[in-house]
This record gives sequence, C-alpha cells and structure tokens, in this order.
Amino acid sequence: MEIYEFGKHLINDAGVFIRKRMLQDFKVDAKLNPNDLVTDVDHETEAFIYERILERYPDHRIIGEEGHGTDIEDTEGVLWIVDPIDGTLNFVHQLQNFAVSIGVYIDGEPYCGMILDVMNDNLFHARAGEGAYKNDVRLKHVADTKLAQSLVCVNANWVVKDHIGQTFTKVVKDARSTRSYGSAALDLANTAQGIVNGALFFRLHPWDYAAGMIILAEAGGLTTNLLGEEIDILKKDSVLAGNPSIHKELQQYFINDDKFVRSHRKAHGEK
Repeated sequence: MEIYEFGKHLINDAGVFIRKRMLQDFKVDAKLNPNDLVTDVDHETEAFIYERILERYPDHRIIGEEGHGTDIEDTEGVLWIVDPIDGTLNFVHQLQNFAVSIGVYIDGEPYCGMILDVMNDNLFHARAGEGAYKNDVRLKHVADTKLAQSLVCVNANWVVKDHIGQTFTKVVKDARSTRSYGSAALDLANTAQGIVNGALFFRLHPWDYAAGMIILAEAGGLTTNLLGEEIDILKKDSVLAGNPSIHKELQQYFINDDKFVRSHRKAHGEK
C-alpha cells in the first residue's frame, strides 16, 4: 500500500479512535493562553498517528502540533505534517466541528493532503496532480467569484486586533457575508468544495494549513500568505486561500495597507 492510500486509511482510523475515546472523560489544559486548549485526546491521537506512520515507514519524518518533530529544520525526504485535532475549542465545547489534518510533502513538494471532518465522517483528500475529493466524489474546480457576492471565512479575533483589524474590517464590510467554523482545516476544506469562496488567517502553523493547501490547489484554488507570498511549510504565517479571482481581489486589501504590511512583517518577518 503506497503512502496516499495508507494515509487515507490512517486518518479514518484516527477518526474512529477519537470518536471512541471522546466517550470517556478527558483532561483539558491550556497552552499559551487560556483559550489555546489541548486535551488528552489531542496527545493520544497524535501518538496513535505517529506510531502507525513510523511502524510502516520508519525513515519518514513527522511534525505534529503536540510536540513531534520540533527539531526538523528542512524538508528533505518524506515529511508528514499532522494536526491530531484541529479545532480543539470546538471539540471541548461542542464535541463537533473539528478535524484531523495530515499533509505529506516529499522533498518539500506537495504529495497528498487529507482532512477528516470527524463527526460527519467526511474525508477530503487529494494527491498532487490527480484532483481533490470529498470521500469518493471528485470536487469540481472552484468557481471564480467577486468579494461582494462571496462568503469568506474570517475569525472575529482578527477583526478586533490592534494594527491589523482595520484591514479585516474592510473585507468584512465588502463581502456578502462571513463565516468561521473554528477549524482552519475545515475552513480550507469548505473553500475547496466551494461552500465558501475564501478564507483569511493572520497566523497559522504548518499543521493547520499543510493538508488544506494541497486539497485546495487540486480543486483549482490558490493559497499564499496575505501579502501574496509563497508559504514556507515549516513556518507559521498568514494564509489567504480562495478561488483565483477572489484571491487576487482580497490580496489588494492587505498589500495596499502600509500599516498592515508593517504589522505583518513584524509578526512574520521578511520573505
């Protein structure tokens, strides 16, 4: 069984593991701030995925949100980028609207991406050059849209943030409406399937976007940072994702706001 097929089986097994495990009590802790939560289930699911990958492919490397791969500084060989539960706040408060996200890169190039909407048991997946799928149904290429006729995913936290909120506010005012699903992976999957037209984030980590970038690309969409620059899959960055038309339109809001650009450079550095 090659990597892509193995990955699809693995992520589905991880979903089964989570659905069984969440029926039991679990511990909730805070990481960097009181709203940045992590649970026993996050750690156990990452360990489940990590052990299965290395059992099958002992020479592969793995970066995980909950601590695996912190010493990885290059993209040589086969690299798995794993978020065991993307949307932990939703997991804790709602027991739904969260995902497992796995992106695989070979020598720095996209190979395949998988996002499992755990409670709905929907698997979004793609292998580079072969199209994107929701379960067994191939996704159509995303249609071009204008912002005024579009739904855009944006977290309200960025709208009220000093030094950057003014730019997000302009986008919110000009869009038809906004949505936020509380999981970057699901926001990107929903962009790929066209039920929203774009997604904006000021800061994501590689495990948040690694799979979604591949899936959206295979559905005809684009992903860069908010300034239109290529994203380094080993680093946190802002993310702008959407169909080609709205991606181009949204980018103008950010690159033409000097105050935003300065804040972005301060947070993420120069390219």
